[in-house]
Amino acid sequence: MSGVAYEYMEHYIRGLIEEHEGILKELEDYGHNNLVPIIQKEVAKFLELMIQMKKPIKILELGTAIGYSAILMSLSSKGKSSITTIERDSKMVEIASSNIEKYGFKDKINILQGDCLDILEKLDDKYDLIFMDAGKGHYNQFLPHCIRLLNEDGIIIADNVLFRGMVASDELVERRKITIVKRMRKYLEMVSKDKNLVTSVIPMGDGIAVTRRRD
Repeated sequence: MSGVAYEYMEHYIRGLIEEHEGILKELEDYGHNNLVPIIQKEVAKFLELMIQMKKPIKILELGTAIGYSAILMSLSSKGKSSITTIERDSKMVEIASSNIEKYGFKDKINILQGDCLDILEKLDDKYDLIFMDAGKGHYNQFLPHCIRLLNEDGIIIADNVLFRGMVASDELVERRKITIVKRMRKYLEMVSKDKNLVTSVIPMGDGIAVTRRRD
């Protein structure tokens, strides 16, 4: 159990979701076999839904890993979205680049290698959707840049915001995770208390926060 929802709930919800085939199934198998974390099944379905509802033209992703979520978003948009994704780990960049080229997404997905905060400071494009899934202890630092880069009607989707339930319960906090938990709580306070933003925190997967500017 993730610590965010009861195990029987997770099993039931995941049981409603059809298994992927083809590209996504191959990437899921690779992630599982090589112990590379990718977004959970229900989060993938939520992201797919949001892409199809929002129909974003430009997407920014923080945290590429093997390229799974970027490819999922491109497939969900039927190739209509241009995706920029940031990854610090050179090994992950190599693997993701190989996957993006192998499966034919080179014209749709662009990887920027480096520290997310450093790259965010240099970006000046506007994005319709920003998916935050890197540097769990730095979401609060990423946020001002993400708000600056967000189109007026854009949305920010942040994954892992409940961090195995630790963010919501002191009883679950592991000593070596205290700093991450404190910083994630700070992020949730920032997006929840800012009068210019409206945020919904969803206890799905490892916790998702969806944020947009208030009308």
